[in-house]
Formats: sequence, structure tokens, C-alpha cells
Amino acid sequence: QVQLVESGGGLVQAGGSLRLSCAASGSISSIRLMNWYRQAPGKQRELVANYTNSNMAYYGDSVKDRFTISRDNAKNTVYLQMNSLKSEDTAVYYCNARTECGTDYWGQGTQVTVSS
Repeated sequence: QVQLVESGGGLVQAGGSLRLSCAASGSISSIRLMNWYRQAPGKQRELVANYTNSNMAYYGDSVKDRFTISRDNAKNTVYLQMNSLKSEDTAVYYCNARTECGTDYWGQGTQVTVSS
């Protein structure tokens, strides 16, 4: 079992920045991939960024060059630094962990609202 707790969401003006955190606990060694997803009202959940155990990062086209995913292994925490935020970034952001056997674990989500 893996437990994920997100934090760092909030209300920010367009052009501003926020940093989301996802603290993992439990069977940490079983995690193969850490992902950040988001879901805006009326839209499907989309992959924002992910970070593999081999330190490879992926970004969705809509956030490339604005968002940065990073990790602190000592704290079992993954971060999502979001810069130059736009109104279309408004969504609930979810942390996801995928284990070696393909099991997905999700955090509770954190709301990010960008005002224009």
C-alpha cells in the first residue's frame, strides 16, 4: 500500500507561481513512476508531468517550459513547480503513484485556481 498526501494548492493570479507537494508513505520501494494529473470541470483527467525512478521527466505539451517536476528522496516527496500560471491551469491536481506491478494509488487532490 502507498499513501499520498498533496499540498500547496490555492488561488493565484495569472502569471503567478505555486508549488505542489506530494508526500508518499508506505511501500515506497514498490513505486516505479510518480505522476501529476489534473482535472478541470467538465474535462477528462490529463497527465501533467511524471518522473521515473531513472530520473526521467515528462511534461504535457500545455505545461512544457512552465512546470517543473522534481523529487526529494530523503523526504519521499515529489514536487510540481508551476510558473507563469494561466487561467486554463485551473483544476484539481492529483498525485499518482504507479507500482512495479501496475497498481495505481491516488492522493486526495488539491485545488489550483488561477484568476485572470
